[in-house]
Amino acid sequence: MFRRLLLTLGLGFAIAPAVLCGARAQDASELVVRLNRLENVSRQLSGQIETLQYENRQLKEQLRKFQEDVEFRFQEGKGSAAAPARKAPAPAAAPPSAAPYGTNPGEGRPGKRSDAFDPEQNPNAPGAPKPLGTTLPLPTGAIAEAETPLRRSVPPTVAEAEADASEDGDLPPPGFGGPVDLSPPPSRTGSIAPVEAPVGSASIASTGSGDAQADFEAAYALIRERQYEQAEMSLRQFIQSHPRDRLVPKATYWLGESYLQRSRSREAAEQFLKVSTDYANSPVAPEAMLKLGTSLHALGAKAQACATLAEVERKFPSANAIVRQGVEREQKRARCAA
Repeated sequence: MFRRLLLTLGLGFAIAPAVLCGARAQDASELVVRLNRLENVSRQLSGQIETLQYENRQLKEQLRKFQEDVEFRFQEGKGSAAAPARKAPAPAAAPPSAAPYGTNPGEGRPGKRSDAFDPEQNPNAPGAPKPLGTTLPLPTGAIAEAETPLRRSVPPTVAEAEADASEDGDLPPPGFGGPVDLSPPPSRTGSIAPVEAPVGSASIASTGSGDAQADFEAAYALIRERQYEQAEMSLRQFIQSHPRDRLVPKATYWLGESYLQRSRSREAAEQFLKVSTDYANSPVAPEAMLKLGTSLHALGAKAQACATLAEVERKFPSANAIVRQGVEREQKRARCAA
């Protein structure tokens, strides 16, 4: 009996360090993923701060230019208003001789050309006064032919339109003294085609069919066709639409796989960690933990990757041969200690 007690105590002391080591390795892997997540959030916040700083500088530059433009316009308007006041009035030139009222100034200086206009010498010159009640003579020849389209292009007045209507016996057309049609234009049915919404504007939420199995198979088909971006959107939509469905662990696993195939190891590690912890009883949990070690190794966390790979066999002793071979392969690739 004493020997059995000693043997039991020895086995307990031997197994305890391995269990503690596995738990520490799991905690270390979770800590690395959380630290990476915090780094990602910090990087995004830094980018947003830089964007806001750049927009602030742009607004300051626009405000400075606007102030300079307003000041320049104010100075320009002030200078143009003061310019006429600076000019001195020119002295009025006195006439050389006063001519008698009613006489032509040019008559007093015979033999010299006068600059004054005499309408009596050339009554038909432009600017000569005409008697009241007379009309200008109509142009003849080429000038008349050139001006005829211009005169005809002017619309007649109301009186002329009424005179024409009385002669013809018909109503004048609208706009020439006749009644104006104020009725609305007839509606054109069928002439305007309906505007089609662009294909890319449809939201992701409208792509679900309501059937969880059909949605999952459609997303998995995109994975098989290596259309990982479309698969990511479909899997996210599936998880949002069916959060309590039995296929959510598989959808989360394939979502991480879509990230891993595009070298987005950090996002992939988050999804694989979620499967291995939140859905530990799922059939894909061992493969998810294997892919978690692969993602950590891709991120450069070699120690955490080796600890995670070693934890697969302990946490999932009934894992199939494919998972075990994958663990051995990844341990060799990461050069983990035996």
